[in-house]
Amino acid sequence: MRVLAIFVLFLAPLCAIELKIDHVTVAGTNVEAMRKAFTAATGLPTEYGGPHSNHASEMALVSFPDGSYMELMGIQAHADAAAVSAHEWRKFLQGNAGPCAFAIRATNSIGIETKPPRRSGRTRPDGTRLEWETTDIGPGTRGTLFPFLIRDFTPRENRAYLNGQPTTRKALGVSKVVVGVQNLEKAVALYRRAFQLAEPKRERNEEFGADLAWFEGTPVILAQALAPSSWLARRVQEFGEAPCAFVLRTDGIFTNSRPSPWFGGALVWFNQQELGWRLGRELGP
Repeated sequence: MRVLAIFVLFLAPLCAIELKIDHVTVAGTNVEAMRKAFTAATGLPTEYGGPHSNHASEMALVSFPDGSYMELMGIQAHADAAAVSAHEWRKFLQGNAGPCAFAIRATNSIGIETKPPRRSGRTRPDGTRLEWETTDIGPGTRGTLFPFLIRDFTPRENRAYLNGQPTTRKALGVSKVVVGVQNLEKAVALYRRAFQLAEPKRERNEEFGADLAWFEGTPVILAQALAPSSWLARRVQEFGEAPCAFVLRTDGIFTNSRPSPWFGGALVWFNQQELGWRLGRELGP
């Protein structure tokens, strides 16, 4: 309760309309292995984005027409061991966790008090230098239970579109972030207070193994495991409250699998054995 009280004091309301995904992060040990698995499972290409300036991680991405992108982050081949140990997502990277974090775009209209921003960047393979700053919202690990903010000092399109255009048009963008939580009611209350959200839509999804709460009009779905021995309960125990799955919005071209109900729509999961983590696609516009 003390942590919650402190959190409420420094976190001012952020309108739900501003919860627009900038990018989502998938973490693992080896970015090239992640790229191969991603393309094998989805048929979508990726592009190598270069090493981060932290001397610990490097990334590849797949970017989409709506401006969002998915970052595949691995550990640099000759990473500084101390830098890896100090990385906020070291547990996700070293544990091949898959879904790790998500970011929303910072705009001038955001009226929110947060932790001090941190500047970072990377250099693309073509030599283009990228600079940005990130700001954490709330307690806990960056971008896990809550998204983090990102603001660019160099043109954002240089960060999202390595060749001046989306990596693919077969998927339209990242539409949902499913966040695994220990207690659904507590997590719902935190989100509603932090972002001034209405009561979420709820459903039980036996296939996913969770009770779900979706804040309509936002990309955020909270998920609590149905059973203490389930994959989701084990994941939350190992990695904490954090994204456990991502969902892409498509134009309906992915129709080779059986769709399942998902908040009034249809959702199909990519092959988890090939991919190594959970990625879905919503059918329809």
